Amino acid sequence: MRRLLDALHDPADLADAVRDPRVSLSRHELLGRAAALARELDGARTVAVHATPGVETVVAITAALLAGVKAVPVPPDAGELERAHLLRDSGAELMLSDDPGAGGTIVPITRKRPPGDVPAEPGPDTAALVLYTSGTTGPPKGVVLSRAALAADLDALAEVWQWTADDTLVHGLPLFHVHGLVLGVLGPLRLGSRLAHTGRPTPQMYAATRGTMYFGVPTVWSRICAAPAQARELRSARLLVSGSAPLPVPVFDDLRALTGQAPIERYGMTETLITVSTRADGERRPGHVGLPVPGVETRLIDEAGGIGHLQVRGPTLFDGYLNQPPREDGWYTTGDVATIGPDGWHRIVGRASTDLIKTGGYRVGAGEVEDALLLHPAVREAAVVGIPHPDLGEQITAYVVADSVRGEELTAFVAERLAVHKRPRVVHLVGELPRNAMGKVQKAVLKHG
Repeated sequence: MRRLLDALHDPADLADAVRDPRVSLSRHELLGRAAALARELDGARTVAVHATPGVETVVAITAALLAGVKAVPVPPDAGELERAHLLRDSGAELMLSDDPGAGGTIVPITRKRPPGDVPAEPGPDTAALVLYTSGTTGPPKGVVLSRAALAADLDALAEVWQWTADDTLVHGLPLFHVHGLVLGVLGPLRLGSRLAHTGRPTPQMYAATRGTMYFGVPTVWSRICAAPAQARELRSARLLVSGSAPLPVPVFDDLRALTGQAPIERYGMTETLITVSTRADGERRPGHVGLPVPGVETRLIDEAGGIGHLQVRGPTLFDGYLNQPPREDGWYTTGDVATIGPDGWHRIVGRASTDLIKTGGYRVGAGEVEDALLLHPAVREAAVVGIPHPDLGEQITAYVVADSVRGEELTAFVAERLAVHKRPRVVHLVGELPRNAMGKVQKAVLKHG
């Protein structure tokens, strides 16, 4: 197997290989700083990284991967209880951070150090990252990802997105999730492309930073579409990639109109990395996430009415949860509900726990109702959940951010476009929807009040 950070070792140096609004490093400078820091990690098994949005985090993660120790990214805004849980559960012996108050035993990232030799490449089955994912029934769980899984996914996406060393990736996403860290940092380091991290994913920063590829979550793309002048600055880009949550069809359409190209959508989760995607040289279909990436298989189980529970298998899957038995090989149940068309195209309906609504003997996908609501010109955002109901089992309930419209109008609007049993029985007009750091609507908050 090639080295995980393959292009970082390329003797052909690349100026400003990694940059943020304050700092720019060539490939040679990044490798030198990371190798010097890696020498201080000798003997450690697990290190935490205070994952601030900038070059410092890139250096720290690279150092941990060079040293062959597990890296645990810690959100910079983590509360005291969350940070304590991550450090205790992961057993991290050190915290890589320039903030003395970050917690744990601090090792500064940017301190000047004498040059260090690049360690030998660990085996492909060596655990590389532990990414914590929020559960609905307890504290966050550590997802263990091997070097082989990371490499397999990045190579698959390189093929699907035609991602090469000639690209410059621009994004301002957090560096403690798959989207911003694995795809947004390790991708360029493996494939040799430049990375420009904007610090924050604002329309102004994206418009001011020239690149060929831009990553964003739906909230980012929605805000860019609301700033047409900034959106038009992205017309020279080769790819606009959206993920981490479903992209509303109106935002898809607005992006296409403003930038001259439809966005790429893809699907994945922390435990599986990215398993389904639209291709750079293929169709881009609104409301759909495309086809399985090379090496990955998918299937639906418990299918009814064309909707089923999505399972995946392939080389991108995680090893298991930290401090729990290893994951068994084979099919992994994602917990998401999907449809797969005759042509193999996937549409993600949502989470089985919140987005598959069983009402009056029917199965209704929340995403289908949300898409219908978003077609109304007054509606800016919509989230649909099933609320327990004594007669129906679950009642379709919508939470809508809209201007100058009544709930009854929206119910009738959906009933005209979908089967009547799919209409929301109740519509709550709200000022905003609760979202997490990646822009995903927190439906459990809506569902449970």
